[in-house]
Amino acid sequence: MDFVPALRAAAVFALVQTGTIAIAADNPAVIELFTSQGCSSCPPADALLAKLAQEPGVVTLSLPVDYWDYIGWKDTFASPANTARQKAYAAARGDNHVYTPQAVINGLMHAVGSDRMEISTARQLSHGDRGALAVPMSVAGENGRLVVRAAGAVEGSAKWGALWLFHVTKKREVAIGRGENSGKTIAYTNIVRSMKKIGDWAGTSASYEIPDADLRAPDSDGYVLLLQASSGGKPGAILAVAKGGGL
Repeated sequence: MDFVPALRAAAVFALVQTGTIAIAADNPAVIELFTSQGCSSCPPADALLAKLAQEPGVVTLSLPVDYWDYIGWKDTFASPANTARQKAYAAARGDNHVYTPQAVINGLMHAVGSDRMEISTARQLSHGDRGALAVPMSVAGENGRLVVRAAGAVEGSAKWGALWLFHVTKKREVAIGRGENSGKTIAYTNIVRSMKKIGDWAGTSASYEIPDADLRAPDSDGYVLLLQASSGGKPGAILAVAKGGGL
């Protein structure tokens, strides 16, 4: 399959072979929510993320962090890797703002995760910035594996990065037994269960092969692929995105 132009005026392109969808909307976005079951301010953000997940061209990810576990309730989905990713974003921006609920939009800007207007503004401002969601990428199933083809850098984009595979659970409800949200049952959407680097991207056309077996993981319903710029080991603009499985 040819490269899918990420800014082409079309909603999505379904690739029947694998059920993978390459996102190609007028204003595509990746919204990562750093949240915690022990954070009293987070439930409204978790609910908003579920709504944003239904919007065309938007890929949402919930990344529960572990640094509030000490206040009375251990988050059942929290991962040190999620916490490390949030801190790496703050270091890359140079503002050291790490909090919950925090939404990171297109890898570049952050906003309060429950503030739809602030997220929308960040989405508009980050769109295309440093190549965000502007690098063409295609995905196709071939002989028991997923083949991902990424184009070279576009004008203004970074010339170094990597392709990442995120295993994702689509929806889970959790009854909170202690802590700030004690007694509440909260629904979580597109929960990241693991993340794996597939390969480097050096700003030129590249191809990656992922065995079908690697697209599945325990307690995950599907996956998200992110082509993401990086500098000095810190995450940057998300250049392209695709999702598949049950998402």
